[in-house]
Amino acid sequence: MSESIKTVCPYCGVGCGLTVSPPAGTGRSTHRDGEGNPIWKTIGDKSHPSSQGMVCVKGATITESIDKSRLKYPMIRDSLSEPFRRVSWDEAFNKIVDRIQFVRQNYGADGICMYGSGQFQTEDYYIAQKLLKGCLGINNFDANSRLCMSSAVAGYMQSFGSDGPPCCYEDLELTDCAFLIGTNTAECHPIVFNRLRKYHKKHQHVKMIVVDPRCTKTAEVADLHLAIKPGTDIDLLNGIAHLLMRWNAIDTLFMDECTKGFPAYAEVIRHYPPETVARRCGIRIDHLEQAARYWADSERVLSLWSMGMNQSSEGTAKVRTLINLHLMTGNVGKPGTGPFSLTGQPNAMGGREAGGLAHILPGYRTVKNPQHRAEIEQFWGLNPGQISPIPGRDAWNQIVGLETGEVGLLWIAATNPAVSMPDLVRTKAALLKSPFTVYQDAYYPTETSAYAHILLPAAQWGEKTGTMTNSERVVTFCPQFRSPPGEARPDWEIFAEVGRRLGFTREFNFANATAVHTEFTQITRGRLCDMTGISHEKLAEFGPIQWPCPDTALLQEDESTSRMGIFSFLFSHRDKDKNITHIGKRLYTNLRFKTNDGRAIFAAYHSKGLAEPPNNEYPFVLTVGRLYGHWHTQTRTGRIEKIVKMHPHPFMEIHPRDAAKLKIAEGDLVELRSRRGKARFPAKITKAIAPHTVFVPMHWGALWSNDAEANLLTHHEACPTSLQPELKACAVQILAVSALPEETTELPHQELLQSSELMKMSN
Repeated sequence: MSESIKTVCPYCGVGCGLTVSPPAGTGRSTHRDGEGNPIWKTIGDKSHPSSQGMVCVKGATITESIDKSRLKYPMIRDSLSEPFRRVSWDEAFNKIVDRIQFVRQNYGADGICMYGSGQFQTEDYYIAQKLLKGCLGINNFDANSRLCMSSAVAGYMQSFGSDGPPCCYEDLELTDCAFLIGTNTAECHPIVFNRLRKYHKKHQHVKMIVVDPRCTKTAEVADLHLAIKPGTDIDLLNGIAHLLMRWNAIDTLFMDECTKGFPAYAEVIRHYPPETVARRCGIRIDHLEQAARYWADSERVLSLWSMGMNQSSEGTAKVRTLINLHLMTGNVGKPGTGPFSLTGQPNAMGGREAGGLAHILPGYRTVKNPQHRAEIEQFWGLNPGQISPIPGRDAWNQIVGLETGEVGLLWIAATNPAVSMPDLVRTKAALLKSPFTVYQDAYYPTETSAYAHILLPAAQWGEKTGTMTNSERVVTFCPQFRSPPGEARPDWEIFAEVGRRLGFTREFNFANATAVHTEFTQITRGRLCDMTGISHEKLAEFGPIQWPCPDTALLQEDESTSRMGIFSFLFSHRDKDKNITHIGKRLYTNLRFKTNDGRAIFAAYHSKGLAEPPNNEYPFVLTVGRLYGHWHTQTRTGRIEKIVKMHPHPFMEIHPRDAAKLKIAEGDLVELRSRRGKARFPAKITKAIAPHTVFVPMHWGALWSNDAEANLLTHHEACPTSLQPELKACAVQILAVSALPEETTELPHQELLQSSELMKMSN
């Protein structure tokens, strides 16, 4: 391939456009990776509407990892104590199909589980749903989005009647007040933050509020930083609402016409006066009042949030309480306003559209809704009642199923739960008990490969064709531009072949990814996420397209961005309530929501606090998060020299006051202990962390560190609605390692020690 191609970055949910160029030709100087492979050149795509040519260090270096430590051939072993042996795809497929049939006969349908990933393209997600939820009648498909965005999904569904962020990135440059809570946007969604920060600096009237126990790179540039105690988000939000009510700074006309449930909410916020809220949150009263004043004085308020809100035992309640503020003030459905969830995974949105969680179906449908099930059954040509009405096992309950012996087959794809799941001591013990684990990934080794019986080599970014949807609902085409190494295959092709070998030949008769996408978009017809007007061909010709985009839409050049050749779709049908045509950048512009009566719903929640609050034995709150350069469990970034130099080691942030009390000096090795496990980190003393709170990054697993796995400490207590674990907070104690007896640390399984031998076989 001699010409550059346009694609999308496969890291976070910002969805930045990339332009990738092939290595130099024969005889010319070629930049190579550490293993001698020529490296493709990557730059930002200036024509992409979301990123506008900007790119962070992860996107700029993505191709440096593409040939490193790749799994190239199927591998099998009969037990975890044995080495892997290379096998043919036929043998691997036969083994998997035989096991599926065995489990269906001896365990029942509930004995089969799949744990997928927001790294999937939408086509991968869709075929997995059709195989499990449709043909096999099993809803036990969950994804790492459960650890990421499921509270946002639940919040949107309960407040607005449907999932789907109502905002777009253009709102970053139209708002009067940006309210960022539970998000270190500058490091975790850097290109979104760059757009917001440029606008913020240019317009003096624009205010930025950041709510975070840490003074992050995001908080450093805020007009107001509220360093609340972990677990007091609802206190703060109810306290702001209390002041807005007291000042009568609410949109009563909007509330009367477009919402319901406010009286119950008004009764709750009556109990959150400033004095009480400031004390609970650990902030100054005048700072609380200033935050409320910014809301009251701004015509257009945009809120942004991510893991700090979602990863909580009160995750759904937090999201809905934040949405309440928008409903009180009429800040939804118009430019520069709205509650905007920033997705973590690159295609978490596509997964939600395709039904990629245990309780949902493609096209923003739910398994509990009989009409939704019937629609999907008819579309797939299934017998009535074939789709189960019972939500499947979520991520944590798949682990529980391994513990109890109820799960006889676990299929993990494109994710690394042996690092990312909570309560890793318990998670790893459960994985060791699995009678049959299939692990499908592009890289070897990972921490999870230590627990697999079958390894399936997957094609990754650049090696398969498909689509991804970013946080603002923009769908980008990701064309294949290089061949997969060895015998690696696209994820959807692997799922489809298993389906065919199980006898579902008609259901999986797809010639290519374009055929898969064409079928998927038809299942979205008439839904909020209607994508029937989007196709691989249109994306390739016109570039990224935002949904909703029904096939009744007409392609129009967007005047505001025509210099970059960006296109939007002008709906050719007329809005029933306002009798006008409109560009579909935002949802709910007619102020009618997807509830039964078209009204958004207030939620009345009192704050419950942390699931595991600190006490005398465990006096500190541990919070975990990401760093700018690394991505999740380092499967890619840990193999990129520039990023490793940027973030070479894990660490623990601690406030100087706490460090002095514990007699800890900068760089001292300390041991954190929770009720579940222990881990060791060098201390980083900084005023950027609130007293009585410590922070560690979550990226380091057993392959990349010695005893620095953050999730050895975290617990699995989850939001009862979204089932998202409270990964953001647990109670810990801190001990100086110099005062502890020496211990010998072992890797979780001997297979990690055999990685070099397997790599020789794989290569």
